Amino acid sequence: MFTRLCRWLLNISGWRIQGELPTQAKYIVIVAPHTSNWDFIIGVLARGALNTRIHFLGKHQLFIPPWGWFFRAIGGSPVDRRKNNNLVDSVVQLFTTQSEYKLALAPEGTRSPVRRWKCGFYHIAAKAQVPIVPVGLDFACKAVVIRSPLQPVDIEKDMAEILSFYRSIKGRHPKTIPDYMPDNKR
Repeated sequence: MFTRLCRWLLNISGWRIQGELPTQAKYIVIVAPHTSNWDFIIGVLARGALNTRIHFLGKHQLFIPPWGWFFRAIGGSPVDRRKNNNLVDSVVQLFTTQSEYKLALAPEGTRSPVRRWKCGFYHIAAKAQVPIVPVGLDFACKAVVIRSPLQPVDIEKDMAEILSFYRSIKGRHPKTIPDYMPDNKR
């Protein structure tokens, strides 16, 4: 029922899904560009329309009353970005202990313009040995664009490929996709 409702809501709002999610039991979905609160709504509808349970991490402020129960119920887990909490290893542990686990992340970490993307998603995928599935929310053509999975091998080459994909996607608000910048060159 929920799947049909999500498909119907996407359809009447003019959105379509282009591509397919992989059939693997574990992967990381990265969604960009993140420019609007509508990204979350479209993402939840697309996930529902695809009938796939995909977890997500969100800023801890979302998980306080009165809405905290809702975000947890739809697969969310709070992250306190004020603390250095070794998030990469914690998420890798989730992939290791679960027989099926899919996680969606926004690599920009914010709706504001950024000079560099956070690469935690890449480090998680490499350590957990799971593919990365880039998904773009293209507001120009109202399409949720699912790219083929990428198995992490070489961060510089892989990030160049990922960022190139997102340069063709137009967020709700214009945003420049930066070049890859290694962690040691912040």
